[in-house]
Amino acid sequence: MNQRCFSGLTMLVKVRKCVLSALITTTLAFFSVSANADTDTLEPTSDHRDATAAIYHLMERYHYKTVSVNDDLSEQIFDRYLDSLDPQKSFLLQSDMDEFEGFRTRFDDAIRNARLKPVFAVFNRFRSRIEERAEYAKSLLNSEFDFLKEESFTYNREDSPWFPSQQAMDEYWRKRVKNDVLSLRLTDMEDDKIIETLESRYDRMAERVTQLKENDVFQFFINAYTTSVEPHTSYFSPRNSEEFKIRMSLSLEGIGAALRTVDEYTVIQRLITGGPASLSDQLSVGDRIVGVGDEGEEIVDVVSWSISDVVDLIRGPKGSTVNLKILPDAAPIGTPPKIVSLVRDKIKLEEQAAKSSIVQASVDGLTKNFGVIDLPTFYLDSQARAQGQKDYRSTTRDVKNLLAEFDSVEGGIEGVIIDLRGNGGGSLVEATELTGIFIEKGPVVQIRNVLGEVSLEQDDDPTVAYAGPLAVLVDRYSASASEIFAAAIQDYGRGVVLGEPTFGKGTVQNVVPLDRAGTLGQLKVTIAQFFRVNGEGTQFRGVVPDIVFPTAIDSDAQGERGLDNALPWAEVPATKYNAWIDQKPDYSGAMARHESRYRDNRSFDLLLDELKSQRESRDERDITLVESIRKQEINEQDDDREERMVLIRKAFGASSGDDDTEADYPDIILEEAASVLGDILVESATN
Repeated sequence: MNQRCFSGLTMLVKVRKCVLSALITTTLAFFSVSANADTDTLEPTSDHRDATAAIYHLMERYHYKTVSVNDDLSEQIFDRYLDSLDPQKSFLLQSDMDEFEGFRTRFDDAIRNARLKPVFAVFNRFRSRIEERAEYAKSLLNSEFDFLKEESFTYNREDSPWFPSQQAMDEYWRKRVKNDVLSLRLTDMEDDKIIETLESRYDRMAERVTQLKENDVFQFFINAYTTSVEPHTSYFSPRNSEEFKIRMSLSLEGIGAALRTVDEYTVIQRLITGGPASLSDQLSVGDRIVGVGDEGEEIVDVVSWSISDVVDLIRGPKGSTVNLKILPDAAPIGTPPKIVSLVRDKIKLEEQAAKSSIVQASVDGLTKNFGVIDLPTFYLDSQARAQGQKDYRSTTRDVKNLLAEFDSVEGGIEGVIIDLRGNGGGSLVEATELTGIFIEKGPVVQIRNVLGEVSLEQDDDPTVAYAGPLAVLVDRYSASASEIFAAAIQDYGRGVVLGEPTFGKGTVQNVVPLDRAGTLGQLKVTIAQFFRVNGEGTQFRGVVPDIVFPTAIDSDAQGERGLDNALPWAEVPATKYNAWIDQKPDYSGAMARHESRYRDNRSFDLLLDELKSQRESRDERDITLVESIRKQEINEQDDDREERMVLIRKAFGASSGDDDTEADYPDIILEEAASVLGDILVESATN
């Protein structure tokens, strides 16, 4: 499918020569920006000029979204480039911004003409500012901080203005260092150890930037360009292309987590189903790793470390234990980190495979069984399939077998729930074929390429593996192939979709090397868009459930809807398909009973309280620097959470003395999905 949509894009390995010969060379009159004399300045290379020309050509000719490289785009690129360097506005001054202002409408010229000196001039100034801040921060460590003084530290400055003066910057850094010291004091660390830890942290902060090479600067800039067009298009420098492969390998043989750098922290971007991190139930997307150490060894502070160095610490032999010091994403600002111990292991592929279970719900006053198929991803052993192996693993094959096993359940089942919560996608082939075992035959998804041509992925097999009542359970993390499946089931009227609005990832990407030798890096470029059989896009809006559960808090800011420059929702003409039923189902009665049920359900109340508490914690911007107040706030937060956990244990029928990290609580969302499907069955029987 990708090859068909790309229309020969793989032939573009020769694009450098074609583009360079077509470029009009123009000399830009950029003013110079001086850097710290003690620092070697970085300069663009001839490879960067070649890569810029190739990327510009690819973006202009083959990207799904047509965007003119002009002054308006230049301003966006300028702001994103500065944001990628200094997102918290804690290094560069307003005076630097004033000096850079002449570049604001010239970055488009830099791209069109492959003249990048202004880009590197900005970076060289930024690097010198970081070195200054590191030295200043270390000079404050021997200060006598007054932790009785009523003042606070602004933790998040993303929306703040640049500091107007050196004095204002110094005051911010005084509070920042004070906060760093206080945070470590609250972990009962000795004073000498605090100074040693923070000196090392600030040294690494400077080293991390001084160790960046020309290719890193180029990558920052090009990604500021590509993400100003669309968020899923990105450039990988030659070294980062290799490191990306290594990190993906680590995710399969280490702790099973994809990592990224945010500000000075290493942050969990994704938990790999079947990996130690996911199976531990102690880590979440967004958690920050602030320390790493092997079992029996001291945990090393890794704030301001490069992601490669953090990965090196996490990596280790299978069966060994690594201790991670974690700042949970959901924890209030200032909360001390927790220690999570994980045994390194390979991803257990069987944990990624479809699994079945039984959940019970009341149907017309009687307790009935519902079959559940938990599907973490859409997987396919394409190599075994291509080799003609008869027993190759695939999502559709496994689900067929599980459906057949439901026939042997004592008392039978009333319906089936396909659980796609947390399923980020996978094989388009499997999304299509899985849909096919629930419908007779027909189109599953439409794909529009950069030329505006629309093609179909469809099921041609009239065989139906299961024809009974069906529900699809989704959440904010259900994306891509999950959305294709859920949308098709909804459009055909084959089943009811329940849960939260999905992620909204409705685009197709392909990775293109910029040259044969691999010296220029590669570009991941968006080339096509998915559309439902009814013509509506899954992009941006995602799939809106027929019955939306109350956990869909802030759904307008989640997934694709929370990304800058995301492609908007769009539609194409509907394709011809034969719906499972003659008219669109009316779920208003089931919706009313659902709302009544969750309002009377104490477990739902507690879950919503927890979600709201997490949202409030993420929205916090300031933190007190008064030690006694900070301790009190932490204790109150801990007490509040423990009280909530006790109530949750009681609501789920567990004793108050149980350890909530080990208790096997019922899945109230899944149970409610079964209850809703039961309501629909009763309503259908009476109509």
